[in-house]
Amino acid sequence: MKHYKSLAQLSFDNGFPPPENPLLNLIHCDKNCHIVEQEFTSDFYLIGFKKLISGMFLYGRTTYDHENGSMSFVKPRQIIEFKNMKFEENGFLILIHEDFLNGHPLYNEIKKYGYFEYETNEALHLSPKEEQIIWGLFNEIETEYNNNPDEYSRDIILGHIESILKYSQRFYKRQFINRITVAGKMASRFNDALSVYFEKGYLLEKGLPTVKSMAAELNLSPSYLSDLLKQETGKTAMELIHIYLISEAKNLLKGSDHNIAETAYTLGFDNLPYFSRLFKKEVGISPVQFRKQILN
Repeated sequence: MKHYKSLAQLSFDNGFPPPENPLLNLIHCDKNCHIVEQEFTSDFYLIGFKKLISGMFLYGRTTYDHENGSMSFVKPRQIIEFKNMKFEENGFLILIHEDFLNGHPLYNEIKKYGYFEYETNEALHLSPKEEQIIWGLFNEIETEYNNNPDEYSRDIILGHIESILKYSQRFYKRQFINRITVAGKMASRFNDALSVYFEKGYLLEKGLPTVKSMAAELNLSPSYLSDLLKQETGKTAMELIHIYLISEAKNLLKGSDHNIAETAYTLGFDNLPYFSRLFKKEVGISPVQFRKQILN
């Protein structure tokens, strides 16, 4: 698999215009834009907006035919595949070498946007008004990109890129709310998946449930699942797993003769001190104190 360190080489291989800046390239894609079919990794962040007639843009190892008007976000060294892509209307790609961010606050801030960890079937689908906002910001970047560079150019461009990221975060929250309305509460599905995990005896077979394993059951990426649950419940997937486990622990301590260690083992905890700390964090008292209350 090819790995691109140079924006110039990636641009050359796909017939894109060469970058005006060796660490940044802006690419317009329209009906005449045909991207070479290939699979690769790179040292670049990619922000893309596209409306496709056909073809697929794959990343995160999930295959998905993109709907019209979707945005995607790819981080460095993530596997990307372009496959038979033909654009219906104007789209764009912003390719940012990670070194372009060096010394700027966005170097750390960009890592906080969880949607760079989403799978491709969790792309951001924009409303017409949202499209206008994103295109407006892209046009501002393009204007500055094509100007003669000076000491302010990079900060101005990165400021607009940061605005795209912030708006995208806002639009994802809107998409989460719409998804809840259309598909129902994810928290209920999540708790159902946890119940199945317990009922099938996976605790002893596979150990404690993880966000990754629960996300796989629900056909979501771990980051998307956590963000969606956070929007719904105010708690992350891991926090909800902990709540579920401690609820089961309380039930076992009340309804069985299990001691603390047996209860922890039954729930998949190999580390008794960890179980005790988690129990106290969720319940407010230790499992020993909880058991004493029951006995009294």
